[in-house]
Amino acid sequence: MKSFAVSMALIVCLSVSAYAAQYKIMIATWRGCEEACQGFQDYLNEHGVDSEFIVLDAQKKKENLPGFLAEARAKKVDLILTWGTSVTRGIAGTLSDLDNPELNHDIPNVFTIVADPVGAGIIESFDHTGRPNITGTYNRVPEETIIETIRSYRPDFKHLGLLYNSDEKNSVLKRDELALLTGSMGFELTALELPLDASGKPHVEDIAEKITALKSAGVDFIYLGSSSFLRDNKDTFTGAAVNNGIPVLSPYENLVHESQALISVAARYYEVGRLAGQQAEKILVDKIPPGDIPVLRMTNFAVVINMDVARKLKLFPPLDLLQVAETVN
Repeated sequence: MKSFAVSMALIVCLSVSAYAAQYKIMIATWRGCEEACQGFQDYLNEHGVDSEFIVLDAQKKKENLPGFLAEARAKKVDLILTWGTSVTRGIAGTLSDLDNPELNHDIPNVFTIVADPVGAGIIESFDHTGRPNITGTYNRVPEETIIETIRSYRPDFKHLGLLYNSDEKNSVLKRDELALLTGSMGFELTALELPLDASGKPHVEDIAEKITALKSAGVDFIYLGSSSFLRDNKDTFTGAAVNNGIPVLSPYENLVHESQALISVAARYYEVGRLAGQQAEKILVDKIPPGDIPVLRMTNFAVVINMDVARKLKLFPPLDLLQVAETVN
């Protein structure tokens, strides 16, 4: 009887250890598994999409990305989730790279947190990606909405300031998008490039100097645009702006919660991740080819205002904006 119990226990252990999830998914991140990465996993788990997640972090180094694709192929993953413009371009390339075998053209690929997938050359359009293995999500607030939000806060707004990093494709694209709006929306844009060193990288020490230059140019508001570099150095960026008496609008909510941006208008990353989970479910469960799935766009955006910064700048929000915004101190 004892030997039978031991045998049964051994069978149970073998069964558990031999279990393999139905789908194997690689998540390639730029700066760790954050809210979007977690929202993606939560969505699939909650919807019974039996998955094993392999999370690889590039640690903000583009040179790490080719190895991710090699590992995905070696492990025969069913899908790759790519976080951000740099990661997506590093693994999937662009429309001009379709003949390059070192990039992903075969494994289903869902991108997320990409500021401008069309402008970055990753896809043809939101409705038709032009890539048989690729679809994704779009989370950015339209730039027109950004300008309208600034005007709702400061009706006298006329002059927008921007710092951009030419080492980040999406940062340059945001500069160009804003420049196109200056005539139709009636504002002036002063966009200053952060200088790059011999290795093509910007330096934190240059941020404060450029903010002071924006102050001298007479800007009313500074918009962060799209830049992982500025987001990573949020305290230097927003602190310099406050010291110069200039409010910052950020597309990243954490700059209001954790630093000194005055206001953010943003899609919540956790919800963007869940949206990416919907795309993965269509591919894995419904067996829809990725190239036949339009890019899903976020439609709900949260407005958050830092009241402590508002007091420092003596720039209090109007009542109609307070009625729709979340406030933090």
